[in-house]
Amino acid sequence: MDDRFDELLRRLGVIDDLVRAGTLLGWDEETKMPVAGADARAEQRATVEAVTHEHRVDPRIGELLEALRPFEDAHDPDSFEAGVVRVARRDYEKAIRVPPELQAELERAGSLGYRAWLRARADNDFSIMLPHFERNLELRHRYVDCFSPTGDPYDVVLDDYEPGMKTTEVEAIFDRLKERLVPMIRAVGEMEPIDDSCLHGSFSREAQHRVSVAILETWGMDDEAWRLDYTVHPFEVSMAIPDIRLTTRFDEDNIHGILSCLHEFGHGLYERQIDPRFARTSLADGVSSAIHESQSRMWENLVGRRSSTWRFFYPLLQRELPAFADVPLETFQRALNKVKPTLRRVDADEVTYCLHVILRFEIERELLGGRLDVRDLPEAFDAKMREYLGLQPPDLASGVLQDVHWSDMSLGYFPTYALGNVVSVQLWERAEADLGDFDEQFERGEFAQLAEWLREHIHRFGRMYEPQELLRRTVGSTMDPEPYLGYLQRELDELFGTAVG
Repeated sequence: MDDRFDELLRRLGVIDDLVRAGTLLGWDEETKMPVAGADARAEQRATVEAVTHEHRVDPRIGELLEALRPFEDAHDPDSFEAGVVRVARRDYEKAIRVPPELQAELERAGSLGYRAWLRARADNDFSIMLPHFERNLELRHRYVDCFSPTGDPYDVVLDDYEPGMKTTEVEAIFDRLKERLVPMIRAVGEMEPIDDSCLHGSFSREAQHRVSVAILETWGMDDEAWRLDYTVHPFEVSMAIPDIRLTTRFDEDNIHGILSCLHEFGHGLYERQIDPRFARTSLADGVSSAIHESQSRMWENLVGRRSSTWRFFYPLLQRELPAFADVPLETFQRALNKVKPTLRRVDADEVTYCLHVILRFEIERELLGGRLDVRDLPEAFDAKMREYLGLQPPDLASGVLQDVHWSDMSLGYFPTYALGNVVSVQLWERAEADLGDFDEQFERGEFAQLAEWLREHIHRFGRMYEPQELLRRTVGSTMDPEPYLGYLQRELDELFGTAVG
């Protein structure tokens, strides 16, 4: 082993440790921290981020990466050694463009923005959030300027979440989705509404927690490497490959919290099944947000809303939540897959969900491009909701403040939700082609074969390949919306018993 490669690994290990420490501070802030600790936590997170970034941009890493070019060339491109050097070089070349003080201020302002977002939602007061939006957007502009973009400035923020992808590529996929989804939704509106009243009532939070844990344990969660906690906006993070943190929110008047657990499990399984050799290196993470979201959307929708899955789990749900005791499985299943525009993105069905994402993508581009003032954000958001979903948000918590992602102006992340939907079906169809129909397995409570296929073809590679290359290796093409649109069409036809759209 080359001594310089050993030194690079040690330095990458320190960076990874610092990143995970910052992640732990963020997880604690959203799950356990007393409200009064907000200002101190913002400073703590800024300090850790500044120190982390100083290590990222240490000139010695640049020297090592340059010296290791012959070492990299001497190894197979698919090897651990070549992969570490290749990805570390990409990270370094991006990191050195951003001053450490800007990176720290982004972290500080984001933490303060999160606390302001919580207050603004609770008080239905946009003025609480406005100065934080303005500050965070200013910082995003400064961040983009570090890369001296010659094309669409949105390319810079998109690349942070979807390496190598261009805004024009996203726009082409979204235009195709809009072209098909809008008529689908219009056609569904002409059908007899599906009764989903069984999903609304009084459901014990404790019972929902027990149901969720039982499902996740069947799917592969265990007490040794996983935990589930409560938060306002559900998320998943990993502190290490064997330290997976899921969060959710259970409301007593619906069971959406159970579905959010299934969603976050998909993220957690991805991080849990990364090759252990990659720990504390540049490879020890998911390759992109869209690939990550493909995993959460697969487990939430393609598995979690599937009739064969619930033929196994429905008796458990009926025992824990007596309100379902006299509800036939078919009624529950149709309700779970009801298609109707909703105000909140996280509650959206499979057909309308992407439109929630597309409208946010379009707003983000206008914000970053200077065509939309932050003060006009609520009105712009409501206008898009009316245009795409025919809905008028009654308050900010159902409108522009429903998501946590803009509390720090994390522009570029939203489109990956819809891209994840697209990829989920591409991967699902490939898995079915390799393994056969999953329904018989799911009815018996057997989900390990799908999890193992995902480990073998996606999870274990971590960041070894860029996302489009990983897709080409697995399904033979890059992101393609047609399989997803075909899947939605079949789901609608089955749900309504006739051709829809």
